[in-house]
Amino acid sequence: MGLFDNAVPGGNITKPLMIALGALLVGKMLSGRSEEQPAEAQAPAPTPAGTSAEGGLLDRLRDAGHGGVADSWVGTGQNRPINANDLGSALGPAVIREIAQRTGMNEQELLQQLSTALPGVVDKLTPNGQVPPQHQVTSAFNS
Repeated sequence: MGLFDNAVPGGNITKPLMIALGALLVGKMLSGRSEEQPAEAQAPAPTPAGTSAEGGLLDRLRDAGHGGVADSWVGTGQNRPINANDLGSALGPAVIREIAQRTGMNEQELLQQLSTALPGVVDKLTPNGQVPPQHQVTSAFNS
């Protein structure tokens, strides 16, 4: 897994959590960009229902009033935490429900794990304080 070894406390990302992160980050949700994703990508990457290219993960967090938190993950300073309920509100119930179904996790457990993992994972994906092109995010989940 390499890139994500130290992304979350304890350094262990379970397979269901990788599926959830893949759905959020590889599924054109990190920045809302609409770059094409390589057809051979192995991570589950379809954009969850109810989202669009304009509804990237960071954009959704900003729109929900958590822009400072999201920007701290991308920036080079300390990553600020996000509450599981705040993350769920920002993503919306349809997205959470779909990802929970894909992972086999219950929604509250999913949100708890995502709220713990996302700050470190987004930070690792944005080492220079900038959102990478979609193909780099995709390759990070396939390595």
